[in-house]
Amino acid sequence: MSLHLSTVILPYRRWNEGGRTAWTRAEQLGFRTAYTYDHLSWRSFRDGPWFGAVPTLTAAAAATERLRLGTLVTSPNFRHPVTLAKELISLDDISGGRVTLGIGAGGSGFDATALGQEPWTPRERADRFAEFVPLLDRLLSEDAVSYEGDFYSAHEARNIPGCVQRPRLPFAVAATGPRGMRLAARYGQAWVTTGDPKLYENGTPEQSIQAMREQTEKLADTCAEVGRDMTGLDRVLLSGFTPDRTGPLQSLDAFVDFAGRHAELGFTELVIHWPIPDSPFAADEKVFEQIAMEASAQLR
Repeated sequence: MSLHLSTVILPYRRWNEGGRTAWTRAEQLGFRTAYTYDHLSWRSFRDGPWFGAVPTLTAAAAATERLRLGTLVTSPNFRHPVTLAKELISLDDISGGRVTLGIGAGGSGFDATALGQEPWTPRERADRFAEFVPLLDRLLSEDAVSYEGDFYSAHEARNIPGCVQRPRLPFAVAATGPRGMRLAARYGQAWVTTGDPKLYENGTPEQSIQAMREQTEKLADTCAEVGRDMTGLDRVLLSGFTPDRTGPLQSLDAFVDFAGRHAELGFTELVIHWPIPDSPFAADEKVFEQIAMEASAQLR
């Protein structure tokens, strides 16, 4: 099984000051998909420029022709399924059916309080996510939807003509817990992980590999429980959050070794961060481009 290579481009640059260039270059380099974060602000970037995901992806859709586009990830922290569905259907149309929705339960970062609410507990986030995903699935698949839930409602919400991609654009569901994995198994066209966050500071690459092996085994068990053929579910690793950090981007050989070890676990797509100077994602742009152009051939 070949391993597809994708990138994630953080929306921190003005479109006409390097923003557009990154997306068009991603297409030229042959990445399968270019994603962006869907946050109102994020960690160390909070006090600097940061732009919205959907407008950024819309501009990227107009600037590219073949590159798939997506979020990693959208969450219920500040999104409502009804309004999100309308934006996604519009984006899918503008891109000609090139959009993937990465979706997760969200965290306790700045997004969790930006609208003035108290941050939700992990259980509250999981409860909302369990309602968010099925409703969004319906909104993107049906012409008219009415729904009354514990957290979300829709009253004769219209989404005509629907997605270009049928029956709807694909979901890439980020999950490591049992409830999230069930959502990935039932509604996802892909499953996303960043590894085990508890290992980021003090873990080893070997421990990280073992943790992801256990995650993929749990995913296989969950798929079996819901009657899903796991071979039809892509498995995506968003890199940069394992103990390896940016080590795999130090050289082509280092990356091929890193990617090969994860391909052996069954991952089908590996996402690397577009280099950002003076940040946790700092990397040599020449090495990054060499990886983009040459690594895939070595991973077939």
